[in-house]
Amino acid sequence: MMSRYKNVYVLDVMSEDRPGIVAAVSSAVEELGANIDACSQTVLGGYFTLIMIVSLPEPILPKDLAERVRLAGGNWDLQVLARAAVPSSSSLVKPVYDRFVITAFGTDQPGIVRRFSQYLASKDINIVDLYGDRSGDEFVLIGQLEVPTKWDIRLLQADLEQMGNELGFTVKLQHENVFVATNQLRLIHASERWPTMGTKPQTAARAVMT
Repeated sequence: MMSRYKNVYVLDVMSEDRPGIVAAVSSAVEELGANIDACSQTVLGGYFTLIMIVSLPEPILPKDLAERVRLAGGNWDLQVLARAAVPSSSSLVKPVYDRFVITAFGTDQPGIVRRFSQYLASKDINIVDLYGDRSGDEFVLIGQLEVPTKWDIRLLQADLEQMGNELGFTVKLQHENVFVATNQLRLIHASERWPTMGTKPQTAARAVMT
């Protein structure tokens, strides 16, 4: 990622969800003369979370940056954390990888995220995006992965399917160009809140994994 200015910071904001938080935060950032180089935001269980990479022409203490953003929320009780971004180490050679999507669907139980994430970590597979949701007694987990090209995908799929069988889960690993599941499931999940969008999540999730 290329930042506009040389002084780069990571900004993290969390609060109870309400309209206007992004507007307040971005206004505070702009008033400081900063540029938003990248951002990601979501709402989970009624809580708003936002992470931004911002850069400024002049340095600022992270605590001062966080305080300016917190005050922009007025009485919203924004929880804000800021830190200086650390440049990537040139000595750390990242393996050649390809992007895949893992989907897992089954009856909810403790340990699902731990079991799958521990397996992926043992293979040096990086999770770059993760989404999980419990609906009724069922749990859906979707992750976007960076899989080193040294691995045989068929063997990884076999391992994951075996783990899924032990847990009573349906598990699939597919290239993201074939199955961009993260965005698909978020749209499907939204249909439960707005029924006019169509299929209910449980039915649709089973359909996309067959």
